[in-house]
Amino acid sequence: MSVAAIRAQQGFSLIEVSIVSAIVLLLAIIGVPAIGGYLIENKVPKVGEELARFILQTKVNAPTGTSDPYEGIDITNFANLVRDSSVFTVSGTGASTKVLHGLGTDGEVGVGVSASTESFEITLSKVNNAACPSIASVMQRVSDVITVAPDNGAAIVVKDASQNIHYSALTVESKCARGDVNTFVFTAG
Repeated sequence: MSVAAIRAQQGFSLIEVSIVSAIVLLLAIIGVPAIGGYLIENKVPKVGEELARFILQTKVNAPTGTSDPYEGIDITNFANLVRDSSVFTVSGTGASTKVLHGLGTDGEVGVGVSASTESFEITLSKVNNAACPSIASVMQRVSDVITVAPDNGAAIVVKDASQNIHYSALTVESKCARGDVNTFVFTAG
Protein backbone atom coordinates (compact mmCIF):
# COMPACT_ATOMS: atom_id res chain seq x y z
CA MET A 1 0.00 0.00 0.00
CA SER A 2 1.08 3.48 -0.70
CA VAL A 3 1.48 6.20 1.92
CA ALA A 4 -1.50 8.09 0.38
CA ALA A 5 -3.75 5.02 0.71
CA ILE A 6 -2.77 4.54 4.37
CA ARG A 7 -3.54 8.20 5.18
CA ALA A 8 -6.92 7.95 3.40
CA GLN A 9 -7.92 5.05 5.66
CA GLN A 10 -7.04 6.77 8.94
CA GLY A 11 -9.91 7.89 11.15
CA PHE A 12 -10.22 10.81 13.53
CA SER A 13 -7.63 11.30 16.21
CA LEU A 14 -8.55 11.05 19.88
CA ILE A 15 -8.11 14.81 20.25
CA GLU A 16 -10.52 15.54 17.38
CA VAL A 17 -13.16 13.20 18.83
CA SER A 18 -12.72 14.75 22.29
CA ILE A 19 -13.16 18.29 20.97
CA VAL A 20 -16.32 17.39 19.06
CA SER A 21 -17.70 15.56 22.10
CA ALA A 22 -17.02 18.58 24.32
CA ILE A 23 -18.81 20.89 21.88
CA VAL A 24 -21.85 18.59 21.69
CA LEU A 25 -21.95 18.32 25.51
CA LEU A 26 -21.76 22.10 25.87
CA LEU A 27 -24.61 22.59 23.40
CA ALA A 28 -26.72 20.04 25.29
CA ILE A 29 -26.07 21.75 28.64
CA ILE A 30 -27.11 25.09 27.20
CA GLY A 31 -30.00 23.82 25.09
CA VAL A 32 -31.88 21.42 27.38
CA PRO A 33 -33.18 24.05 29.86
CA ALA A 34 -34.19 26.32 26.99
CA ILE A 35 -36.10 23.49 25.35
CA GLY A 36 -37.88 22.70 28.65
CA GLY A 37 -38.99 26.32 29.00
CA TYR A 38 -40.15 26.38 25.41
CA LEU A 39 -42.26 23.24 25.94
CA ILE A 40 -43.90 24.77 29.02
CA GLU A 41 -44.64 28.03 27.17
CA ASN A 42 -46.36 26.06 24.42
CA LYS A 43 -48.70 24.36 26.94
CA VAL A 44 -49.92 27.64 28.46
CA PRO A 45 -52.61 28.52 25.86
CA LYS A 46 -54.25 25.09 26.07
CA VAL A 47 -54.08 24.97 29.88
CA GLY A 48 -55.53 28.49 30.06
CA GLU A 49 -58.27 27.61 27.59
CA GLU A 50 -59.37 24.59 29.64
CA LEU A 51 -59.28 26.56 32.91
CA ALA A 52 -61.28 29.42 31.37
CA ARG A 53 -63.80 26.95 29.97
CA PHE A 54 -64.23 25.45 33.45
CA ILE A 55 -64.73 28.88 35.01
CA LEU A 56 -67.31 29.93 32.44
CA GLN A 57 -69.15 26.61 32.60
CA THR A 58 -69.22 26.74 36.41
CA LYS A 59 -70.54 30.31 36.45
CA VAL A 60 -73.29 29.46 33.95
CA ASN A 61 -74.37 26.35 35.86
CA ALA A 62 -74.24 27.88 39.36
CA PRO A 63 -77.63 28.15 41.05
CA THR A 64 -78.79 31.75 41.15
CA GLY A 65 -80.36 33.43 44.15
CA THR A 66 -78.43 31.39 46.73
CA SER A 67 -75.82 32.61 49.20
CA ASP A 68 -73.50 29.68 48.38
CA PRO A 69 -73.73 29.18 44.61
CA TYR A 70 -70.51 27.16 44.50
CA GLU A 71 -71.10 24.97 47.54
CA GLY A 72 -69.54 21.55 47.12
CA ILE A 73 -67.26 22.48 44.20
CA ASP A 74 -63.96 20.62 44.26
CA ILE A 75 -61.29 19.05 42.05
CA THR A 76 -63.62 16.24 40.92
CA ASN A 77 -65.75 18.80 39.03
CA PHE A 78 -62.68 19.99 37.14
CA ALA A 79 -61.38 16.44 36.63
CA ASN A 80 -64.66 15.41 34.98
CA LEU A 81 -64.25 18.24 32.46
CA VAL A 82 -60.59 17.53 31.59
CA ARG A 83 -60.37 13.75 32.04
CA ASP A 84 -59.92 13.22 28.28
CA SER A 85 -57.68 16.28 27.85
CA SER A 86 -54.28 15.96 26.23
CA VAL A 87 -52.92 18.70 28.49
CA PHE A 88 -53.97 17.67 32.01
CA THR A 89 -53.19 14.36 33.70
CA VAL A 90 -56.04 13.05 35.85
CA SER A 91 -55.57 10.20 38.31
CA GLY A 92 -57.72 8.72 41.03
CA THR A 93 -61.42 9.12 41.71
CA GLY A 94 -63.54 10.74 44.39
CA ALA A 95 -61.59 12.24 47.28
CA SER A 96 -58.29 10.91 45.89
CA THR A 97 -58.65 12.71 42.53
CA LYS A 98 -55.45 14.43 41.45
CA VAL A 99 -55.01 16.68 38.39
CA LEU A 100 -51.55 17.69 37.13
CA HIS A 101 -51.32 20.80 34.92
CA GLY A 102 -47.99 20.28 33.11
CA LEU A 103 -46.69 23.84 33.64
CA GLY A 104 -44.09 22.61 36.13
CA THR A 105 -42.80 19.37 37.58
CA ASP A 106 -45.60 17.67 39.55
CA GLY A 107 -47.68 20.87 39.46
CA GLU A 108 -51.23 20.25 40.70
CA VAL A 109 -54.58 21.91 40.14
CA GLY A 110 -56.82 22.59 43.12
CA VAL A 111 -60.46 23.74 43.08
CA GLY A 112 -62.55 24.93 46.00
CA VAL A 113 -64.96 27.48 47.38
CA SER A 114 -63.29 30.78 48.30
CA ALA A 115 -63.52 32.29 51.77
CA SER A 116 -66.43 34.51 50.73
CA THR A 117 -68.42 31.42 49.57
CA GLU A 118 -69.81 33.58 46.75
CA SER A 119 -66.89 32.67 44.50
CA PHE A 120 -64.56 29.76 43.85
CA GLU A 121 -60.81 29.39 43.38
CA ILE A 122 -58.55 27.47 41.06
CA THR A 123 -55.05 26.96 42.43
CA LEU A 124 -52.07 25.99 40.28
CA SER A 125 -49.09 24.89 42.37
CA LYS A 126 -45.49 24.41 41.24
CA VAL A 127 -45.81 26.59 38.13
CA ASN A 128 -42.53 27.14 36.27
CA ASN A 129 -41.41 30.71 35.67
CA ALA A 130 -41.54 30.01 31.91
CA ALA A 131 -45.34 30.09 32.25
CA CYS A 132 -45.23 33.53 33.93
CA PRO A 133 -46.93 35.82 33.02
CA SER A 134 -48.60 33.96 30.15
CA ILE A 135 -50.96 31.86 32.27
CA ALA A 136 -52.03 34.92 34.27
CA SER A 137 -52.55 36.90 31.05
CA VAL A 138 -54.86 34.21 29.70
CA MET A 139 -56.76 33.86 32.98
CA GLN A 140 -57.12 37.57 33.78
CA ARG A 141 -60.04 37.79 31.38
CA VAL A 142 -62.16 35.33 33.40
CA SER A 143 -60.81 35.85 36.92
CA ASP A 144 -61.93 38.49 39.40
CA VAL A 145 -58.83 38.16 41.59
CA ILE A 146 -55.39 36.73 40.78
CA THR A 147 -52.63 36.11 43.31
CA VAL A 148 -49.16 34.68 42.88
CA ALA A 149 -46.99 33.28 45.65
CA PRO A 150 -43.37 32.88 44.58
CA ASP A 151 -41.26 30.15 46.17
CA ASN A 152 -43.67 29.50 49.08
CA GLY A 153 -43.63 33.20 49.95
CA ALA A 154 -46.53 35.46 50.75
CA ALA A 155 -49.28 35.72 48.15
CA ILE A 156 -49.16 38.91 46.09
CA VAL A 157 -52.39 40.24 44.58
CA VAL A 158 -51.78 41.05 40.90
CA LYS A 159 -55.41 41.68 39.96
CA ASP A 160 -58.42 42.68 42.03
CA ALA A 161 -60.95 45.03 40.47
CA SER A 162 -62.70 45.58 43.81
CA GLN A 163 -59.46 47.00 45.25
CA ASN A 164 -58.61 48.88 42.04
CA ILE A 165 -55.57 46.65 41.35
CA HIS A 166 -55.37 46.33 37.57
CA TYR A 167 -53.63 43.40 35.93
CA SER A 168 -50.12 44.01 34.63
CA ALA A 169 -48.09 41.29 32.91
CA LEU A 170 -44.89 43.07 33.93
CA THR A 171 -45.90 42.91 37.61
CA VAL A 172 -46.62 39.18 37.37
CA GLU A 173 -43.34 38.52 35.61
CA SER A 174 -41.40 40.44 38.28
CA LYS A 175 -43.13 38.53 41.11
CA CYS A 176 -42.51 35.02 39.77
CA ALA A 177 -39.49 33.16 41.11
CA ARG A 178 -37.25 31.00 38.93
CA GLY A 179 -38.08 27.30 38.75
CA ASP A 180 -41.19 25.23 39.48
CA VAL A 181 -41.99 27.17 42.66
CA ASN A 182 -44.84 29.59 41.88
CA THR A 183 -48.42 29.17 43.07
CA PHE A 184 -51.25 30.95 41.28
CA VAL A 185 -54.77 31.37 42.65
CA PHE A 186 -57.51 32.47 40.27
CA THR A 187 -60.76 33.54 41.94
CA ALA A 188 -64.03 33.79 39.98
CA GLY A 189 -67.62 34.14 40.96
